[in-house]
Amino acid sequence: MTSTAPELVTGAEIARVADLIKPYVRATPVLLADRADFGLAPGPLAFKLEFLQHSGSFKARGAFANLLLRPVPAAGVVAASGGNHGAAAAYAARAMGVPAHVFVPTVSSPAKIQRIRGYGASLVVVGDSYNDALAASEAFRATSGALRLHAFDEIETMLGTGSIAVEVARQVPGPTTLLAAVGGGGLLGGLVAGHPGPVIGVEPTGAPTVRRALDAGSPVDAAVGSVAIDSLAPLRVGVNTYPVIAAGVHDVLLVSDDEIRAAQRALWETLRVVVEPGGATAFASLLSGRYAPAPDEVPVFVLSGANTTAVDFSSSP
Repeated sequence: MTSTAPELVTGAEIARVADLIKPYVRATPVLLADRADFGLAPGPLAFKLEFLQHSGSFKARGAFANLLLRPVPAAGVVAASGGNHGAAAAYAARAMGVPAHVFVPTVSSPAKIQRIRGYGASLVVVGDSYNDALAASEAFRATSGALRLHAFDEIETMLGTGSIAVEVARQVPGPTTLLAAVGGGGLLGGLVAGHPGPVIGVEPTGAPTVRRALDAGSPVDAAVGSVAIDSLAPLRVGVNTYPVIAAGVHDVLLVSDDEIRAAQRALWETLRVVVEPGGATAFASLLSGRYAPAPDEVPVFVLSGANTTAVDFSSSP
């Protein structure tokens, strides 16, 4: 079946939805830096600090877009997630006064599970992967009548995440290249449709969901093994997100788990910024040399989430 997503997920519609969700989400800041700060040749560099978003990741944008654009039944919403989407769905549902039912796999991090519970959602931990949690959530949806908030493969989700591009256009003058981590494509699809310049996706080598789909010419199953498995490792890209990405993405690059960890460390050591592995994946493309911007090119890296226990304050002096 051919998706109509490319006709529905447009720059004009993203701008409209950005205004709609504006009262419910944070306009996250941009941090300007120099590549020399990280031991690279001098040149401009910017970070979109989306980990400062409500619920700790960019996912809140898509969650609110779904709740504001679709009718919500009395049973509320149901979501399957590696963790960040579940936290965002729980946060948005609480803000809108509707019940939330969230299913996550056992690989979901304790930090994400704690957030979901803290927002008052009904939480079920089930299975070893996102796809196990998705199957359980679908069974619940069939009997409850709750509205499904898919982790990435909804038109409304891309319209919401595309609001990041709207903000970046105001915050960083001149032409920019947007780089973001990609799993199922909900973030990358919104950026591709909402940003007038180049958009590059970055994936773990152990979970090349979109890269494999682009190489095959359609969504196909991919490996799901990565340090970022709780945020960037669905079995395959979405049927709605794929055509939007394929129509406009500049490139999709792969980075190793070691390179992702190195990016996490560099962000902490240089900027005192803490992000989860998925949040550091896009930046890993620069530090690893997979992405080499021109000297005057302005790359903007979306630091997409920070729901992690990487820093422990319990033993701090």
